[in-house]
Amino acid sequence: MQSSQDIDKCLNEKCKGSVVTDEHTGEILCSRCGLVLVEKTPVSGPEQQTFTSEEYFAKSRTGGKTTLALNDMGLSTIIGKTNRDASGQSLSGGMRQTFDRLRMWDNRSKSGNSEARMRTAFTLLNTVRTKLGLSDPIIEEAAYIYRKAKTRKIRGQRIDCLTLASLYLSCRQSSTPRTIPDIASAGNISIKDLSRHVRLLIEDLDLKIESYDSSFFINRIASTLGISEKSRRDVLVILTKTKESGYADGKNPIALAAAALYISSVNNGERFTQKQIAEAAGISTVTLRMRSESLTKTFHLRDIL
Repeated sequence: MQSSQDIDKCLNEKCKGSVVTDEHTGEILCSRCGLVLVEKTPVSGPEQQTFTSEEYFAKSRTGGKTTLALNDMGLSTIIGKTNRDASGQSLSGGMRQTFDRLRMWDNRSKSGNSEARMRTAFTLLNTVRTKLGLSDPIIEEAAYIYRKAKTRKIRGQRIDCLTLASLYLSCRQSSTPRTIPDIASAGNISIKDLSRHVRLLIEDLDLKIESYDSSFFINRIASTLGISEKSRRDVLVILTKTKESGYADGKNPIALAAAALYISSVNNGERFTQKQIAEAAGISTVTLRMRSESLTKTFHLRDIL
């Protein structure tokens, strides 16, 4: 079979027309008789064009989607540099000077302190989102909480801490298991500062936050150490009993999950130390030991598994 590069004349012997290429359909055909010689030719050019922000908004019909996680909510407007009116006529000298001043003030309005803080906050939000693998709805809710907090003008706040505190509360509201140490580490701030800003937001915005379910953290801790599936199923039995009895109320969900995993692994003959499980869960060995002893005595766990 001939390639598209080998075809230089019409395949019809009686026709002496030249060969042309239709750039829109990718067909190679005879300019005289119209015979299609090749139906589809490979595109050798770039797959897409890149534009500056001004060219993009000038060429696009709809623009990007609106989102709270952008400082302008995705509704930015740009005064173009083409000094022409709607009919394509060149602007007069006076009108051109007027638009030059408008462009200058438009740029200045977008470089104010408030806009700069918003850009800083949402840049950090998207950076942490990538590190923690969070979904769009969580980021949208975090941006909503942050904007709401900014309107209240909470005193003693830091942009990075307030942004990450909003993200943590969004995770709590959506039952996405991300702890304060996880978010503080991803955002490169201290746990103490993040905890303080979380308390500020809860108090000022009057938020009602439910505690995490301990079962959310089972696979996370167990996968780190390679704990067996049998032990993981036994942990669910333990945690179900703690919920039904009310024992889990007010307890640290991660510590409770780690303690139940430790007890379950011991009962199944798996040799994981308290130090290993505590490090995988991000808690202290003392906390794990105290919670394990309390669970064992309260529910007689060695007798029910």
